[in-house]
Amino acid sequence: MEGGRAMVMVMVMIRLWVREEVGLDVVEARLEKHQVLVTGSYDHEIRFWEAWSGICSRTIPRSGETGQVNRLAISPDKRYLAAAIHKKVNVYDIANSSSTPVVTFEGHTANVTSLSFHLGGKWLVTGSEDGTIRIWDLSNVFFGAFCGLCLTSYDNGAPVNDVCIHPNQGELISCDQAGSIKQWDLTENICTLELAPAGNVPIRSVTIASDGQCLVAGNNKGKCYVWKINAEGSPYPRFQAITKFPAHNKYLTRCLLSPDVKTLATCSADTTVKIWSISPNYEFKQEKVLLGHQRWVWDAAFSADSAYLVTASSDHVARLWEMASGETVRQYNGHHKAVVCCALHDGAG
Repeated sequence: MEGGRAMVMVMVMIRLWVREEVGLDVVEARLEKHQVLVTGSYDHEIRFWEAWSGICSRTIPRSGETGQVNRLAISPDKRYLAAAIHKKVNVYDIANSSSTPVVTFEGHTANVTSLSFHLGGKWLVTGSEDGTIRIWDLSNVFFGAFCGLCLTSYDNGAPVNDVCIHPNQGELISCDQAGSIKQWDLTENICTLELAPAGNVPIRSVTIASDGQCLVAGNNKGKCYVWKINAEGSPYPRFQAITKFPAHNKYLTRCLLSPDVKTLATCSADTTVKIWSISPNYEFKQEKVLLGHQRWVWDAAFSADSAYLVTASSDHVARLWEMASGETVRQYNGHHKAVVCCALHDGAG
């Protein structure tokens, strides 16, 4: 009996030592079992991962189905995964092990390059190389009656590279191959503002702060442009240019503001991810360069507490980075071709 107790005490002491040395308590608390981490690849597979263990918990093989996976998005309630696959969007039930989508949205005539869920889960927005932005109806999702209906379509006039939803849920911000950034009013169904910070140099990515006060865009030449978003009725322009800076010497693929709006991550063809700190007056300072990927880095996703970053690369690997140290804490291996998109939702559902 005493020997058994002694063994238990030894095991407890070892576990406490491991937690103290490795920091497992911190990691496990932040990447708890309710997280959803997904990657998409040119191998046509969509994989779900256990963030801390690195184990692939589920694969959507899409056997016999053509088209690479371009972008991924997780619904705010963590119930659904939207996957942009060539010209269409498949929506999967995350809790269901079936590889059959619950609904497919079809209507775009070229690659779907971006997608995002409405905060309340009522609709999904997509942007495409066909030059249109479409809003798809999800209002019947809670009743299990998906109809795949397109509610609205906007003619952007040039291939769309990225679209994000303003936190007020009433505006969209898009960027395109012609070098334009546009604001779309969802009430009036019109484009209310157009910016062209670098002429006709394509804008690759846009990201808006969670508090709706800052917009960052990155272009094909690796430069980032920053605007402060002023309130309606302000004496200053709605989008007030604040600064611009060279982020990479090569093609920029993604820029992403952290949920706490203290950090900007930029991904590039130069195989790196750069981390920029943001001061209260929107000064951007390079803090870290995340090294480890061997080829282009295509996509990134922050954890809800902004302490971790997931990245996807052409080297067939996705990585989990700790922001404090700038080190890789987990690597996700299993895809057979370039991993080009990732999505992480570890916040409240």
